[in-house]
Amino acid sequence: MTQAPTHAPSGTESTQSPTALCMAGRYADALAMLQPVLESREPVAESALVEALNVAAVCSLGLTRLQDAEAYWRRSIDIQPGFVDAYNNLGILLRGLGRLAEAETCFRQVVALRPDLAEAHNNLGAVHYALRRLPEAEAAYQRALAIRADYTEARFNLGIVLFGLRRLHEAESAYRQVMAATPANPEVHNNLGCVLGALGRFAEAEAAYRQTLALQPQHAQAWSNLADALKALNRLPEAELACRQALALKPGFAEAHNILGCILAALKRHAEAEGAYRQALALRPDYAETHYNLGILLFETNRLLEAETAYRDALRIRPGIVEACNNLGNVLQMLERMPEAEAAYRQALTIRPDLAEAHYNLGIVLKAQNRFAEAEAACRQALVVRPGYDDASFLLATLLLSHGQFEEGWRLYESRYQKPEFVHRQSQLLLRCRNWQGEPLAGKSLLVWQEDGLGDMIQFGRYFALLQAQGAGRITFACMPALHRLFTGVDGIDEVLTHDAAQAQSAGYACWTSLLSAPFHLRTTPDNIPRALPLEPEPSLVAQWGERLAALPGNFRIGLVWKGNPKHHNDAYRSLPSLSTLAPLWSLPGVSFVSLQKGQGEDEALSPPASQPLLPLGSEVTDFADTAAIIDQLDLMICVDTSTAHLAASLGKPCWVLLPGRDIDWRWMHERTDSPWYPRTLRLFRQRVDERWEATVERVRQACIDLLSDPGRLAAHHAEATQALQSSDLTYSD
Repeated sequence: MTQAPTHAPSGTESTQSPTALCMAGRYADALAMLQPVLESREPVAESALVEALNVAAVCSLGLTRLQDAEAYWRRSIDIQPGFVDAYNNLGILLRGLGRLAEAETCFRQVVALRPDLAEAHNNLGAVHYALRRLPEAEAAYQRALAIRADYTEARFNLGIVLFGLRRLHEAESAYRQVMAATPANPEVHNNLGCVLGALGRFAEAEAAYRQTLALQPQHAQAWSNLADALKALNRLPEAELACRQALALKPGFAEAHNILGCILAALKRHAEAEGAYRQALALRPDYAETHYNLGILLFETNRLLEAETAYRDALRIRPGIVEACNNLGNVLQMLERMPEAEAAYRQALTIRPDLAEAHYNLGIVLKAQNRFAEAEAACRQALVVRPGYDDASFLLATLLLSHGQFEEGWRLYESRYQKPEFVHRQSQLLLRCRNWQGEPLAGKSLLVWQEDGLGDMIQFGRYFALLQAQGAGRITFACMPALHRLFTGVDGIDEVLTHDAAQAQSAGYACWTSLLSAPFHLRTTPDNIPRALPLEPEPSLVAQWGERLAALPGNFRIGLVWKGNPKHHNDAYRSLPSLSTLAPLWSLPGVSFVSLQKGQGEDEALSPPASQPLLPLGSEVTDFADTAAIIDQLDLMICVDTSTAHLAASLGKPCWVLLPGRDIDWRWMHERTDSPWYPRTLRLFRQRVDERWEATVERVRQACIDLLSDPGRLAAHHAEATQALQSSDLTYSD
């Protein structure tokens, strides 16, 4: 921000006059010559004394004797209240000392005395800018330019103010006008680069910074700004080199260390990035942006408590950093401190009510606290702020479906195709036929593509028959090999293929769909959910596994699965800690247990507890056809929320499912102990708030005791399951 000083007057005196000596930079000599006038007890002409005081002030300023300079200028003003140069120069001195209110008084006096003096308006604008009064600063600079249109310093300063007001196109215009007048000014090119970068025109910003460096190769700020532009252009190695050049020129450049940290973080060189951020903070402990960037890095490397500290430091320094509020909420959410996370998101929305991410995140923590109506409202507000916000649409879909609001829920559930992190987005790129949107299928070939979990395919496999009833000429199911034998011969399926084979042939189909889109297109409501997929185990497999099961003692067989897929987003909560969590069941009399656990936890079944027979079959099972043949010969299946639950219920086998207390999948709805998807076959045991799994398992054990102690209840249990398999399909109306 440039100012216009007024120099000591150049008179007609000889080169040995005080004024000439001052102009030559010989300040001490000039002051020595002035002392007789300044200290004279004899009357001195007012004009001569005022001029002497002004020269003495300038010399004192040159000698950094600032108090003397101020005193001389104030004395000259006392003698001659209309002395414009003294007010102007004193204002510049006071501004440099940070005494902005006093500087403003001086410059306003100059403007009052000389309203046509462009320099006075420019200097007043500089004080307004320093006081962050940007509209007033703009007005002052505009006034200076109205007086003198070619006043490049004022136009340059106006560009700075317009940038601060985020009127970027106007700032660009101001800088380009200054550039036309002073093309060799490196600062103009540098500032123009900042404007272009803020406009997202990073290639042009790069060119502006390079022009700055062509004019002034040692311009550390321009090197740092160039690094930032190159980072935005994803030219990270070049960005790193530019940033290191800035630091070579200016090792104590905190901003460059911060930018270097961002570049290294983008390069996934996390340890080096952290070092750069911490160096920036060593140089500038109050650097809020670096605390914030460090928080991002620590969050990404799962150092959550340290990330919390970093975000809180950023907010302590600059409470208005809305991104830090939002990200702090994310950290607290991960730490399961939901009320604190909620407070952080609400603070973010206080700062910026239109921050869609904060509304969405607030919806997540409200849902986690079972405040579903508030969570729905937060999601809807996120969509008001940002229509088409796929994350909010998907969260709202699961909320609605979990409460039986199927019509809107199924429609919004289609937003999964817009989420880049979901595999569904890739289906549309992989398959060379169009996505079915519910139009008539009469005579058309349909490819049903598995893009969801194994359990999803079993649960929604009930829609194959309905798709066939729509008149599809041929239906092919592309799925994982573990499902092939189970689905071969299922009503409504003409062919089962691998994903690779189906993709290669996809151009030959009229259209493709996902089973989880079928409820939307076929308008499923809670009142017309089709009956479960009627699965029949392969007789030869039943006989094969029957030989293994025959050796079990006791009259009652219970299958067990205590862990799900470790890649599931909620596996930490839906899976039991270990097989030993089910130990209370070992006390059930006359019961044998069969482990169908595969993957994580499978090895626990290989060493069954000595107090209870446990037949470990999981490692021998090759696919779901094997699993179905085993479950068919059990009396009860007890499992966590995994594909086994859907398989057992579809086979008509009584199945008890242990559901976690947090983030229950939408399909199990809320508070119910049964499921409309599997009436009479499925029973839900929900982990209560703040309840340990041991307490939930104890309720399961007591339910087993009640079942085993009452032969009539046991017979009814089996009869209900059989009836569920024989129920007729519900029909759909157009």
